[in-house]
Amino acid sequence: MKLQKEKKGVKSIVDFFFEIGILAKTPRSGFHFLGTGNQSVAEHLNRVVYIGHSLAMLEKDVDTLKIMKMCMLHDLTEGRISDLNYVHQKYVEKKEEEAIKDLAEALPFGQDIEEILKEYEERKSKEAIIAKDADNLEWLLSLKEQYDAGNSRAKKWFLNVMKRLKTETAKRIANEILYTDSNEWWDKRGGPAVLVNQQKIQRLNQKT
Repeated sequence: MKLQKEKKGVKSIVDFFFEIGILAKTPRSGFHFLGTGNQSVAEHLNRVVYIGHSLAMLEKDVDTLKIMKMCMLHDLTEGRISDLNYVHQKYVEKKEEEAIKDLAEALPFGQDIEEILKEYEERKSKEAIIAKDADNLEWLLSLKEQYDAGNSRAKKWFLNVMKRLKTETAKRIANEILYTDSNEWWDKRGGPAVLVNQQKIQRLNQKT
């Protein structure tokens, strides 16, 4: 009997691993309205985890592991219910709580996932607030990348994201995001635009 329970537990974990793979194939729907760019839920979660860890290191007296768990798990159910944006939710019932319950019941560590997501959604603890700030900062970074690539519409979305931020640390980072070219990390000369201008100047000098 014990062996059967162990097999069932391992089987549910393997099923869970396959389910997580669906997040890499689930698109973030906000880009549909933005008009350019694309991102999977898995790509979003990946950067949110790094941002959450960074925020945790900058803040004091917080549970870093809990923040990273929240960042990693906060969109877990979108493998089942998809990424429903504000327009979708006007017409479709989300049933996120039901998806979380079904996931939790199937896994031997499901209660931990359920508790983490409950705390995250309540937004009462400092960890939950920081994790949500990480989520919003990732969206702001994505918007800035699209704006730098030529989508002027993205700029109109900046303010809405900025208003959602709660911690002073996240607000400072957000301001820096707006003033930083998304290519600057790899091209300290100012990115491709500067390189193109340099090439134009070189061709002009060759002609004269």
